[in-house]
Amino acid sequence: MSVASGSGIETGAESATTDTASYAPTDLTVPTRGRDRAAYDQELVHAILDEAYVCHLGFVRDGAPVVLPTLYGRVGERLYVHGSTGSRPLRMASDARRQQEDDPGLAVCLTVTHVDGLVLARSAFHHSINYRSVVIHGTAHQVTDPEEKRAALDSLVDHVVPGRSADSRPANAKELAATAVLSLDLAAVSAKVRTGGPNDDPEDLDLPHWAGVVPLRKGHDALIPSADLASGIDTPDYLIEL
Repeated sequence: MSVASGSGIETGAESATTDTASYAPTDLTVPTRGRDRAAYDQELVHAILDEAYVCHLGFVRDGAPVVLPTLYGRVGERLYVHGSTGSRPLRMASDARRQQEDDPGLAVCLTVTHVDGLVLARSAFHHSINYRSVVIHGTAHQVTDPEEKRAALDSLVDHVVPGRSADSRPANAKELAATAVLSLDLAAVSAKVRTGGPNDDPEDLDLPHWAGVVPLRKGHDALIPSADLASGIDTPDYLIEL
């Protein structure tokens, strides 16, 4: 079972696709096997992206693959990826822009995955997980416009905690200079989802082993105020509503 390969919606018993607004399949996003499981539904992709906190950004440096976990935010059909000016993908994007005036950008693959359940089958072979994942191929560009950069940084903060950017000090000039942002348009995009129980072979159904799903869920524990929080500052509504 591949979580971040090709794309598709896979259930414990069958596959399904939707007919809403969708991304156009490309050579990069159409799987070579199980094409009936492919899904490019825009609403599904947005939902998966908006619920996660961390993405994994893959690229090639000096002929070797590199994959980095990082924060991101979505604004419409564009993702913004956070980094420092000294990070490898940001340095590579800057080098490419300096070498060519038209900014060729950096070829990347970005993935986001949720694990929703542990699927325990009667046979070891059929164990799996329930998941939701998105894979995005494209060319990332460093954001240089000051207004877009500020808006992108706001989106990164609000992606983690909606409403937080308006309730914190904006980055100053020194902080902005030390922070870099990559933009990546949602064009070559695919989603893959597995739900349901185990797919045991018929001859294994009578084996004396428990089978089923261990559901997983994301949640928040009680807030821990900073030890140096000034007195009189109440917990904001957007944190109470998390």
